[in-house]
Amino acid sequence: MRYDAVIFDLDGTLLNTLDDLAAAVNAALTACGYPTRTLDEVRAFVGNGVAKLIHRAVPAGTAPEEEARCLERFRAHYLVHMRDQTAPYSGILPLLDALQQAGIAVAVVSNKFDAAVKELCRDYFGPRVPVALGESPSVRKKPAPDTVFAALRALDVPADRAVYVGDSDVDIETARNAGTACISVSWGFRDSAFLYAHGASCIADTPQALAALLLAPEA
Repeated sequence: MRYDAVIFDLDGTLLNTLDDLAAAVNAALTACGYPTRTLDEVRAFVGNGVAKLIHRAVPAGTAPEEEARCLERFRAHYLVHMRDQTAPYSGILPLLDALQQAGIAVAVVSNKFDAAVKELCRDYFGPRVPVALGESPSVRKKPAPDTVFAALRALDVPADRAVYVGDSDVDIETARNAGTACISVSWGFRDSAFLYAHGASCIADTPQALAALLLAPEA
């Protein structure tokens, strides 16, 4: 079907943020006297918000107050350096332009903290993404559907006319909880085998393939 709105995940879906996330994680770990993590380890840790990212990155048994200190170090470093190596995946900007030209509403819903989500979407996408929502203390993060519902209200589109697009198992569960359709993408932080194992029913391997699915004429 042709959807009225597309809700995108951010990290691993629209933006390749992995190098900057890993750099911020390791800067925080080093500042706190902990061993650093590899890029593949950080790739496996992301998806459930920055607090969970740091919880997974610090050594097992780290005291809660030390974990909180490491999280603050991460936030401080990331807000300054989150654009150092981050960039949209090839084909994403033309995809967003095509959706805009087709009159399909677009939003971003992410488990990254809200200030970073808004800044990154503003800087990389501008008016292509008019609604961008991240993690905040007042709203449950994905896979709870709260932020998706907030985005749909802002776009004035019902859930059954929207599709959620993301690169992780969290995104698949989020779409299920929100009552939207779901398209998974394999160019991000999880591959097709992982996505199928976690319930994916439709996977796009490139932004061009995703565009073909989203812009297909109504049957």
